[in-house]
Amino acid sequence: MTTTTIFFGELFGTAILVLFGCGVVAAHVLNKSKAHGGGWVLITFGWGFGVMAGAYFALPLSGGHINPAVTFGLAAANGEWATVPVYVLGQMLGAIIGATLTWLVYLSQFKNSDGPFLGIFSTEPEVRNPGANFLTEFIATAALLFIVTATGQNKELALSGVGVLIVALGVVGIGMSLGGPTGYAINPARDLGPRIVHQLLPLKGKGGSDWGYSWVPIAGPLAGGVVGGVLGGWVYGLL
Repeated sequence: MTTTTIFFGELFGTAILVLFGCGVVAAHVLNKSKAHGGGWVLITFGWGFGVMAGAYFALPLSGGHINPAVTFGLAAANGEWATVPVYVLGQMLGAIIGATLTWLVYLSQFKNSDGPFLGIFSTEPEVRNPGANFLTEFIATAALLFIVTATGQNKELALSGVGVLIVALGVVGIGMSLGGPTGYAINPARDLGPRIVHQLLPLKGKGGSDWGYSWVPIAGPLAGGVVGGVLGGWVYGLL
């Protein structure tokens, strides 16, 4: 892999992830959407399919991280930090592109719905408690990195691409079981990029972008990703 393939793999892979993910939330929330009121199961599967589609696209180009928490977790485990900035830049720009495309797809529905709209783009806690919210994101992302580490250790899964499917289903499971308190960002780019787009979009009644909370879905996943990556690598190193 070169820095060029890494950048474009993460750019397009993350754009696909966020387009599917923000798109399924928009489908559930916005009026005049055929999926209006589809519920939490719809949302978790939509995000899971987004992970699957984005990671499959990016896999041969960049390894299919599409998440800074994964990038930081794997780098902390293997000590390879040189390409981390390239990964993160591609992920952030991809997330911004994916969120913008979601807005364009649902342009008419946004015009026929009342805000606020932040929940379509970024996560919001059900109970605002920064410490507890951070812990939720930390644990959920550490669990994700255990899944990523486990599938990465199996060469047959990696070569066949089945590992990507397992991770995607793991994200669905995380959403269903651990996503209730915060909306399970478990991915700083997935939350920050769309939050920036929400801030900039000319949406009537869109509400605030809640920058006071924005550090939680960045710091929690990054810390959880590093701990999960290091612990997962350590456990497999003992075997």
